[in-house]
Amino acid sequence: MAMGKDKSKVNQANVEQSGPLSHKEILIVLSGLMTGMLLAALDQTIVSTALKNIVEDFNGLNHYTWVVTAYLLTSTASTPLYGKISDLYGRRPVFQFAIITFLIGSFLAGASQNMTQLIFTRALQGLGAGGLMALTFVIIGDIVSPRERGKYQGYFGAVWGLSSVAGPLLGGFFSDHATILGITGWRWIFYINLPFGILALIITSAVLHIPKVKREHKIDYFGALLLVLAVSAVLLAVSVYGPEDGWTDSKTLIVIGSGLFLTLAFIWQENRAVEPILPLRLFKNHTFSLTSALGFIIGAGMFGAIVMLPLYLQVVKGNSATEAGLKLIPLMIGIVSMSIFSGKKISVTGKYKIFPILGTAIMTIGLLLMATLDEDTSFAVLSIYAVLVGAGLGLSMQTIVIALQNSVDFQDMGIATSSNTFFRSLGGAFGTAIFGTILSNRIAYYLQDNFAKLQSTDPASLSEFDTSKLDLITTNTSIITTLPPVIRDTVLHSFAQTFQVVFLAAVPITFIGFLLAFFLKEKPLQSSSAHHAARTEAAGEAVG
Repeated sequence: MAMGKDKSKVNQANVEQSGPLSHKEILIVLSGLMTGMLLAALDQTIVSTALKNIVEDFNGLNHYTWVVTAYLLTSTASTPLYGKISDLYGRRPVFQFAIITFLIGSFLAGASQNMTQLIFTRALQGLGAGGLMALTFVIIGDIVSPRERGKYQGYFGAVWGLSSVAGPLLGGFFSDHATILGITGWRWIFYINLPFGILALIITSAVLHIPKVKREHKIDYFGALLLVLAVSAVLLAVSVYGPEDGWTDSKTLIVIGSGLFLTLAFIWQENRAVEPILPLRLFKNHTFSLTSALGFIIGAGMFGAIVMLPLYLQVVKGNSATEAGLKLIPLMIGIVSMSIFSGKKISVTGKYKIFPILGTAIMTIGLLLMATLDEDTSFAVLSIYAVLVGAGLGLSMQTIVIALQNSVDFQDMGIATSSNTFFRSLGGAFGTAIFGTILSNRIAYYLQDNFAKLQSTDPASLSEFDTSKLDLITTNTSIITTLPPVIRDTVLHSFAQTFQVVFLAAVPITFIGFLLAFFLKEKPLQSSSAHHAARTEAAGEAVG
């Protein structure tokens, strides 16, 4: 017992001696974090403009969103684990493990020979990306007080902006080339991660040195497994079995039932686990519960826009992958500019509640306007809508993380921050799966409906057309360019109507977020001295 107290005193003394990090020291640490974050963020956006070409190669448009969903699913399930594992083994080695896992997944994804392999290797990528995204904010929570955190938010906004602009452009550039150095063009969107990842390993080895507060943990691996299985079952029911086999089909009902059972099993496990992966006690914290819900909603809206907008531009507007990437820049300008703006304002005023309210309102308006996009919408009009959606995301996304970290005890910082990332990724996974399901279902409906109308108004245009080709369009959109003008226009109109429904489906989700944001409690943000005192106290309790 005395030995434990001695260790505690030593641990506490080390933290006290280190003191709060200077601005220069924080920037050095940030350089390592931003490199890792760039890696994960780049891969989220680089895929968006290349997906059309990928699914055409594999004839897998009906599984289009699963290339994104698999990535989000594993990153979602792994994020709560990374905080605790890094408490045991240190932030840097766990951060570097995440980089290496991500790189292995990237290499295998680039070598995929079919849709199934690609989906599984994307899941491996997500396992690494979960650590990169989660630990970035955990480490920031370790070294920067909530009051000061806003001014550093701009740096991460810049990284996100760089990846958000460079990602779609690189994805478009690679996928627009049939081959580069003898390798299929789109495969380079995964191989390009390799030099970036090696650079990230070098930088983090050199600069990622932070005060270490070691806490003993028992990792809830069984809880993590139950969580993955529960989320997977629900996503499969929503995006595959329900739409393809019918909602009353026995297979659908079995999968739904399995998902509900696994969810209950997860809750049971979390109540009995010594250290649960997602401590249910945290939901007693009003701010934690509210920011979790907001994170879920923001994730759904964000990925809905980032995944569906490039497809609209390429299919309906006929843009190349590179052109689609360039036309995503307004969305990214909105994210970056408002992320920097809100961060600076929070640091100056100490007030944050207004930003999620404004952000969710603006995002809802932007998505509602996007629901009016059609074949004739100009790029100027689309840009305005995209800026609005991006601005809403920039005002909301990091603000709720600051609010959350300011409301929990220091010893819960890692798991609380990881949990927020978890709920945002979970929202993205569900949003992407649901929007993908709507896309698959409604395009089939509108094609049938519009061709029935064409048959009645202009039967001559269909006299020499093989209508069986319409079924192929739902899995491979490259066929559209080979169609006769009247047929092609009808198909494009059907896709435009489908995307209108997809964007409209996101509106009530973000509107709920707008209503919830009013209930966020605004608490005074901790100063640097108070934050350091909390870290010191946590160090004293860590081993005792």
